[in-house]
Amino acid sequence: MSHSQALKQLDREQRLYRIRHSTAHVMAEAVLREFPEAKIAIGPPIDNGFYYDFDLPRSLTPEDLRRIEEHMREIIGEDHTFERSATTRERARERFADQPYKLELLDGIEPGEEVSLYTQNTFTDLCRGPHVESTKDLNAKAFKLLSIAGAYWRGDEQQKMLQRIYGTAWETPKELRQHLDHLAEVEKRDHRRLGRELDLFSTHEEAGPGLIYWHPNGARIRLAIEDYWRAEHLSNGYELLYTPHVGKSWLWETSGHLEFYSENMYSPMELDNAEYYTKPMNCPFHIMIYQTHTRSYRDLPLRWGELGTVYRYERSGVLHGLLRVRGFTQDDAHIFCTPDQIEEEIREVLRFSLQVWDDFGFTDIKAYLATRPEKSVGDDADWDKAISSLTKAIDREGLEYEVEEGGGAFYGPKIDLKIKDALGREWQMTTIQFDFNLPERFGMTFVDRDGKEKRPYMVHRALLGSLERFFGVLIEHYGGAFPVWLAPVQAVVIPVAPAFNDYADRVKRELVSAGIRANADLSDARMNAKIRAAQQRKVPYMLIAGENEQESHQVSPRLRTGEKEDAQAVAEFIGRVRQRAAAKALI
Repeated sequence: MSHSQALKQLDREQRLYRIRHSTAHVMAEAVLREFPEAKIAIGPPIDNGFYYDFDLPRSLTPEDLRRIEEHMREIIGEDHTFERSATTRERARERFADQPYKLELLDGIEPGEEVSLYTQNTFTDLCRGPHVESTKDLNAKAFKLLSIAGAYWRGDEQQKMLQRIYGTAWETPKELRQHLDHLAEVEKRDHRRLGRELDLFSTHEEAGPGLIYWHPNGARIRLAIEDYWRAEHLSNGYELLYTPHVGKSWLWETSGHLEFYSENMYSPMELDNAEYYTKPMNCPFHIMIYQTHTRSYRDLPLRWGELGTVYRYERSGVLHGLLRVRGFTQDDAHIFCTPDQIEEEIREVLRFSLQVWDDFGFTDIKAYLATRPEKSVGDDADWDKAISSLTKAIDREGLEYEVEEGGGAFYGPKIDLKIKDALGREWQMTTIQFDFNLPERFGMTFVDRDGKEKRPYMVHRALLGSLERFFGVLIEHYGGAFPVWLAPVQAVVIPVAPAFNDYADRVKRELVSAGIRANADLSDARMNAKIRAAQQRKVPYMLIAGENEQESHQVSPRLRTGEKEDAQAVAEFIGRVRQRAAAKALI
């Protein structure tokens, strides 16, 4: 059987894994051809591609990537076999004597344990495989090096910064072109780019990395999201809370955060001879409110929600626009209930979650059920009841789901909801998390029907996750062209000439009075230039105002897609926009 025939016997996922793994090794050999003094680190296959980290004598440039690609095509054409060999740690250390990163990896291997190597041509690496049989099994026209990034060795910012080359590899040039087109669309929708272009938000390294500054346009969208969130929670039986941003250290000692989470907490402040911490979570504060009264089974369930801003010390290397930040606002909620109430409460949370995602335009949703890990707290009966409640809720809503055996936290099982955006990317968003730990640590009780004190069940629940991360996903899902109910400017009035500026301004004021977010473009630019500018800002409606419109108190709408509509009364347009906004219409 030939090399290519053997490869075709594998399923597509296995084939692509081997192709990408092997292409990464070819790239490493090509880098050594270009930079013989390079020190190599690690180079795994990843989703849709691969990467490799290098310690190089200088910073790479796009021109370097082109030359490395040329070397790679040469290596592929030379038909080198990928050969596996086994050796000892000691002999491997001799072989990699000039490669410090490989030596450090070898230090992690037990003495006497077999060391697996793969060699093609002049390049050898520590590797378990698998690979294709030969470089000839790789398509020289179906790979591309994509970008250069910095990466700390082993992800530790105390270690040296290496240069990471990302690439992608496929079976055919057609698949490569399709993937590159997809990446171009991803780049076009990048929330950081659109954040600048649409003037939505900014970050400022000099003032503190990972902290988000919401501009007026972004703040308008955030206000619409928050207003919706509050209204829906109140109508779904929740009460809203506001809690402090800091708390004394004993609070975090009791919750366990100082023991298990301190590296992600900001350093304490010394105030009044006590240590205070900025909060990384809202839950202990909600428990403090719970403890202000003796609770009866008649009081339960308690559903408490908060848009609570928290602070977590994320490492600088993982910060990423709105998606990974150090200060963010969780759309947090906690449910305190009796064991008898838990099944219905979980089902209601799941139903509520799906309604919210549908309103924001996300309908492709999958659930992941994480069960009890080996190390955990809580009684077996509580865990069984919790997992059963989660499972029944998913089944009753007809959701597709996977079970992650042992994937729950030590303090309880959970449901994660992942959504797919317009580009088919999956995002982890909603979490519904049981907690058997905090009620025990804080000594929470309620008086049951039999007059005895018992532990309430506690459920942590975040629907959107955080406003910052959700906003980033929302920007990319819509490509900045938000539905009318979320658009920061829903309509801009454009006079056809300066003579109609007063009328345009009057229409704008009428729209604003009716609750529509509207502007009037009274600049000196020509009408067509104003239309193009509004389209670039992705405003849903451009309202043309000229002599005919002024005489009949009408406007002539144009959509951001370029479509034109017949003239209509201003009152009619107002009613239409209000109706579409109330219905959460997507266009």
